[in-house]
Amino acid sequence: MRRLSCRFLIQESVMTVASPSLVQQLATQLQRPVDAPARQRAAALLVDWLGCALGGLRGPLAQQLQGVVASCAPGPCTALSAGQHDIHDALLINAALGNVLEMDDVHRAAILHPGPVVIPVALAATQRQNGNGHDLLDAIVRGYEATIRVGRALGTSHYRYWHPTSTAGAFGATAAAASVLGLDATQTADALGTAGSRTGGLWQMRHESVPTKSLHNAQAAQSGWQAALLAQAGLRGPRYILEGEQGLFAATAPQAEPALVVAAEADWLIHSTSLKPWPACRHAHPAIDALHDALASGRPGDGAQVVAIEVATYAEALRFCDRAEPQTALQAKFSLQHALAAICAHGTPVLAHYTDAACADPAIARLRSAVQVVEDAACSARFPAHYGANVRVQLADGRVLQAQRVDAWGDPEQPMHPADIDTKAMELAQWGGVEPGLAHALIVQVRNLAEGGTLDTLTPLLSQVSPCH
Repeated sequence: MRRLSCRFLIQESVMTVASPSLVQQLATQLQRPVDAPARQRAAALLVDWLGCALGGLRGPLAQQLQGVVASCAPGPCTALSAGQHDIHDALLINAALGNVLEMDDVHRAAILHPGPVVIPVALAATQRQNGNGHDLLDAIVRGYEATIRVGRALGTSHYRYWHPTSTAGAFGATAAAASVLGLDATQTADALGTAGSRTGGLWQMRHESVPTKSLHNAQAAQSGWQAALLAQAGLRGPRYILEGEQGLFAATAPQAEPALVVAAEADWLIHSTSLKPWPACRHAHPAIDALHDALASGRPGDGAQVVAIEVATYAEALRFCDRAEPQTALQAKFSLQHALAAICAHGTPVLAHYTDAACADPAIARLRSAVQVVEDAACSARFPAHYGANVRVQLADGRVLQAQRVDAWGDPEQPMHPADIDTKAMELAQWGGVEPGLAHALIVQVRNLAEGGTLDTLTPLLSQVSPCH
């Protein structure tokens, strides 16, 4: 018995001097102060998310979720168009709505959308805790950091089957909640471990006409909040949930790069997030921009003279968006053929080009059949650091127009300026049925948060958002 006790003492001693786990190191990194430029970027992304969520009020999912929470008890958190609710119910609505229109932000290297998961948690948690504007923005910055770091480490092998916005997003939601709750590094590591132990989300849902992708966001947000709350109460979480022998990397990411979780960076990673100006899957954006460039090199009205279009892009864009005959609005958003045909038929992309009716538009349908998509080895080699495409357009008069995009509008290399972001948010809010004066006031209040503004004015405005019927 004495020998056995010594062996356990030796094992315990070895464990105490082991290197900190990845989530422990990440939790320590998240404790550093957030600076003013990062807060300003967080405010811009909050404007972008708000526009996307308000635009999402027009869809059936919004009404369905409003019905789910209608009989629930009131609370301190705003559920868009559904009043004040408990944080769990607010996250169900707000985190789902931000993704409905497929115009949410994206991080290329992580291949995911941080905003729809992180921002609703940061907002609801700050409201619940009576926090201020800087509390909200700091939580967004830290949530993006955790999401991106875990997402890029999971890599393309995980992305093949798993929805990383959900998988890595749960870590980001946890980090955002931990920031608002004021958890220390030890508590934050426990929370990250707990959230990671049940995270996931399979891509099968994208092969069927279901809203599950948006629900993944809501569930990741709820999971992150709960994990942080449990850690605050003292519940431990698995520290080696990422790199352990039965952890997330081993189970879902055979080509994971664990070092990317804690790699040194010059600045907060929220600055490397891209925005989406067009109402389509991000994989379609480089081709959309390249087609714009090609047509601009010709003459006004050349879109109507298109005989054939060839798109050469990276393999993942084809895997997600090679859909020659979309039948629904959702399918149209994941169709390279539809995206380019709509531009040729009707000009600059708007949401009205991505509806069930637009799928049946004879002008768009004719042009879809003229679009050929192929893989470009160079584009595939640059992915996911860059999402690129080459477009070649054959015109009726015999001319050939060509253009290449390595990056798309909205990427850090070609950023959307603040006025562009605000205009996008206003247009999306109008699509969702929000009165322009209210939408403008919301944007102004969100922008003011970076300058020390509070939620005392923002929350009443959010509560004025009405359902779109």
